Amino acid sequence: MNSHSHHRRTVLGALAAAALAPAASFAQQFPGKPVRLITSFPAGSGPDAMLRFLGERLARAWGQSVVIDNRPGGGGFIAVAEARKAAPDGHTLLHIDGLNFTAAPHLYKALPYDPVNDFRPITPLHGGYFFIAVASASPWRTVADLLAAARNQPGQVSYGSWQVGSIAHLGAAALETASGTRMNHIPFRETSQLYAAVAGGDVNWAFGSPASAGPLQRAGKLRFLALAAPQRLPTHPDVPTVAESGGPAGFETTSWVGLFGLPGLPAAVAARISQDVTQLMADPEVRSKLVDFGYVAQPLSPEQTVARIEQERARYARTVRDAGIRLE
Repeated sequence: MNSHSHHRRTVLGALAAAALAPAASFAQQFPGKPVRLITSFPAGSGPDAMLRFLGERLARAWGQSVVIDNRPGGGGFIAVAEARKAAPDGHTLLHIDGLNFTAAPHLYKALPYDPVNDFRPITPLHGGYFFIAVASASPWRTVADLLAAARNQPGQVSYGSWQVGSIAHLGAAALETASGTRMNHIPFRETSQLYAAVAGGDVNWAFGSPASAGPLQRAGKLRFLALAAPQRLPTHPDVPTVAESGGPAGFETTSWVGLFGLPGLPAAVAARISQDVTQLMADPEVRSKLVDFGYVAQPLSPEQTVARIEQERARYARTVRDAGIRLE
């Protein structure tokens, strides 16, 4: 290597280091003021309660208050619109279901945001798998029973969800495709109405989480046929997986909730937030709380989060296409 080329590389290296220094310094100083977490979930919901629990601990770690701003409704669009008004410095973050970035692009003819360019993925916080819930009086004892009924009476077996395009709807549509059955979807406005309808026998079944369907299951009004996951949950060891219960092999229905920043958010700050969340999720008290809610910690780096979104987006493209779901 000649001296001119060596000198040029040295200068370029110094310039690169100088460019990175302010970003790294900014990340170390973050946050410099209170952090606002805009959530698409209503106050009192499982994801909201978990976020408040995590927010208290992040506030301690950061030495700044963490404010939870509930903006529910509109399929997450209300929270998205509010978050887009903020400065891209990490002091305002969006807390929302990953479906808004994975399934929504395929569900809607047009979205009021660009799911690829309008937000910067930071990390999933937690995810969860869903149970197939039936009334305690249901004659079905296995997923094989449910699918046999669906095959014998095409379009007669009904399943519910809390809205068109929700994970409960998409998961059931994926089960129809995987099992070659056709069932009748009945959407509800609220989860409480949905599971009351299943318990009362007005709807044959629905996907539900321990947080949403758990209260009626514990009260003996619902029964969990199976869990749409690769393995049983430690909290529900007696509930088999869908595959174990005579359903399609490897069948899963899962969703996750994560944190997103705006596109100008410095990479070093996104990495810092992700690292702090990862550290928090290792805390035994936090892990215990996650188990209570039926959640699984799923922290990832920003780069891993982007890769996960791309992978799931491709999967939901097939589900939505096969089910013929389209929203205005």
